[in-house]
Amino acid sequence: ANSSWAAFVASDAVGDAGGDLRSLGEGSGPAPISRRFLAPTRTTRRMANPARRAGLYLLGTAAVMLVYALLYQLGMARLEGIDVRFIESLHVVAETFTTVGYGEQAGQWESTAMLALMIAMQFTGVALIFLTLPAFVLPLFAEALATGPPRSYDGTGHVVVCTFSPTVDTLVTELAARGKDHVVVEPDPDVVESLQADGVDVVQGDPEDVETLSAVAVEDADALVAAAGDETNASVILAAQHVAPETRVLSLVENESHADYHRFAGADEVIQPRNALGESLAGKASAAVSTGVDGGVEIGADLEISELLVQPGSPLDGNTVGDCGVHDLRGTQIVGAWFHGEFVSPPDPEQVIDEYTVLLVVGPEDGVETMKRRSLSEDDHPQGHITVAGYGVVGSAVAEAITAAGLSVTIVDIEDKPGVDVVGDVTEPLTLEDADVASSEAIVLALSDDTTALFAALVARRVAPQTGIIARANDDDSTPKLYRAGAKYVLSLPTVSGRMLASKLLDEEVITPETQVEVVRREAPALVGQTLGQADVRARTGCTVIAVERDGRTLTSIDADLRVQDGDTLVVAGDDDAIDAFAELVT
Repeated sequence: ANSSWAAFVASDAVGDAGGDLRSLGEGSGPAPISRRFLAPTRTTRRMANPARRAGLYLLGTAAVMLVYALLYQLGMARLEGIDVRFIESLHVVAETFTTVGYGEQAGQWESTAMLALMIAMQFTGVALIFLTLPAFVLPLFAEALATGPPRSYDGTGHVVVCTFSPTVDTLVTELAARGKDHVVVEPDPDVVESLQADGVDVVQGDPEDVETLSAVAVEDADALVAAAGDETNASVILAAQHVAPETRVLSLVENESHADYHRFAGADEVIQPRNALGESLAGKASAAVSTGVDGGVEIGADLEISELLVQPGSPLDGNTVGDCGVHDLRGTQIVGAWFHGEFVSPPDPEQVIDEYTVLLVVGPEDGVETMKRRSLSEDDHPQGHITVAGYGVVGSAVAEAITAAGLSVTIVDIEDKPGVDVVGDVTEPLTLEDADVASSEAIVLALSDDTTALFAALVARRVAPQTGIIARANDDDSTPKLYRAGAKYVLSLPTVSGRMLASKLLDEEVITPETQVEVVRREAPALVGQTLGQADVRARTGCTVIAVERDGRTLTSIDADLRVQDGDTLVVAGDDDAIDAFAELVT
């Protein structure tokens, strides 16, 4: 059944774009499969090299022994006047190299040259012995005593994750911080070894194999997460249905057209992070020309949190955090900020705000909207025009959301396909000039390759220095580099995907899984009886308590004297590390 389904999906599935790295769309091929195919080659190479070294070592030792045997035979004849058969000479060399003694021949060495030869032979033998122990003997013992990679996991109420990727890295970090048991099923032995070294519970095996899923107690798990490629995920879902039909299954989908197939295979929930990423990027781009709070998240009846991109020439540009006027707005505060890509919470009141600053503002709707207006340039704006580079899943979601917001959009892609306005390579200045990027308020880099995105950001910064750059990152490590290249706002696909999965799996609600910071609701039993001032959450964790939910009400006017009561739920904002520290503090 699994192979039939895989064949059906493979024949029906159509990828999003071609093979050129600068095609700007994203395909649907699962990267983990290629990593699996490469693993046996690396393993074979590691096995072949020691065997080759051992063979060369033995041949070299034999050659040295033969040379010494000839020298000994010649020395005994010329220096001592004694004829020795070659086999007797070789026997003496073997006795010397193995340090078992010299027998009756030792008394026949009288000349200085002969004694010198024997000294050299003795040192050579000892040197070869010391080489043999660490290079061959000890590794053999270590290999014999070493345990193989884990093949099973015994637990209940855990989460089974198939397989490892940057998205799963974010997910397991979230699960570990919340104390949620989990195990990763990974076929690549190199990845398994690395995860073990990092303290992650991992089992080596094929996630499409029903025996592997049985070995990780999937029937006793709270959920299974299929996070490989789309086609592999379909097979994993079917395998999970066979082993544990009652276990909840969440599937990560790269290509929107595959979502129905995953549901048909038996997935309880299908997560499409690329669409969410596109909508969030579109929200930031449209926010550049709108006075409304696009992308703001409502936390309570009168409490919102929003990321505000500061424009050059705005009232905030050039002011310090302490002098930006936020303290004059009732209940409104800046709980964090990105300064040239570096997140700070809370920001220093003396820190200067500029066009590369993104403010995280929380407060009543009118207060947040006031700060939003202050973040916009007072100069005349273009007529709400946005350029989108890349027309894959993310790019099409960006374009659709921007159009729905009533803004005009120009779409650039290297492939000539329906919906594309300018065909060309966005790393070429002429392409951006043809798209008239200089007249756009922002350019959204929705590219499938981070190296291309980095270069495109540099080109866009040169061609249109006044146009804001908003970028998608496919690897978390690319985020700071994109900021250095001139991007005003960057969202990482692995972070968005991992948080979306975590928000579905964890008891507490992750309110903003698609943003750069997390806003979570969590009970804090360890803080019951303490005031917020005594708990000193911000100093101890880096999180900011922005509201307290009590008896069905959301308390937004909170201060240091507010005492945490039994049953209270704290709403906090912070980056990943801060949220993890907060989880440890309140547990």
